[in-house]
Amino acid sequence: MKSDACIPLLPCVELAPTLEFYGRLGFEVTYQQRIPNPYAATRRGGAQLHFFGQKGLDPQKAYSCCLVIVDEVEQLHARFVSVLKEAYGRIPLRGVPRLTRMKKGQSRFTLVDPSGNSLMFIRRDEPSGYGDDDADAAASVLAKALKAARRLRDFKGDDAAAAKVLEGALKKADAGTTVERARALAARAELAIALGDAPRARELARDIDALPLSASEREGLREELGAIEQLVRSQE
Repeated sequence: MKSDACIPLLPCVELAPTLEFYGRLGFEVTYQQRIPNPYAATRRGGAQLHFFGQKGLDPQKAYSCCLVIVDEVEQLHARFVSVLKEAYGRIPLRGVPRLTRMKKGQSRFTLVDPSGNSLMFIRRDEPSGYGDDDADAAASVLAKALKAARRLRDFKGDDAAAAKVLEGALKKADAGTTVERARALAARAELAIALGDAPRARELARDIDALPLSASEREGLREELGAIEQLVRSQE
């Protein structure tokens, strides 16, 4: 007996540019019609997405969402970054379409298509609770803020709220260790780029440089801080 299947049906402003967008990302069109209504079916591996034309759809106010379970996310995200950068001349980190940022060890990312549909790509073996440990009563203010900001960014796609949480924690002098402050500043700088505030991102990058981190601490943060440096430079 064949297993059941569930295929998401997502609205789009126009069919042609939608299919072009997903075609760049490796989705092939398996069916398409123009009448009696615009409709198309696509597939990428085991993932299927169907689209229908919807008049008056505002991508900025769209809320359709879909989960895509995949074997790995880091290489997939890197491929999407390469394709979208070639198509748009930059990595689309804000507006529509856009792609959320990716950190080493992260198990999910979100792609928002030109019609405002959000696709969350989740690694199949993602830890329960997204790797969070609820037994964090002794965690510092900055550690808790980083956890809350990550959930707001990666689960709810609310960059503004995530930035607000980090800003509040960073204002406190004894909120955590110097390394935690560096991570919080880096996360806030990343959000500043996503929110279109390049000057704030550069200011935060300077704050990171001014931190009294030891050579070993900076080495431990090298990849994380290097990614922020690259993001800031991309906005110059």
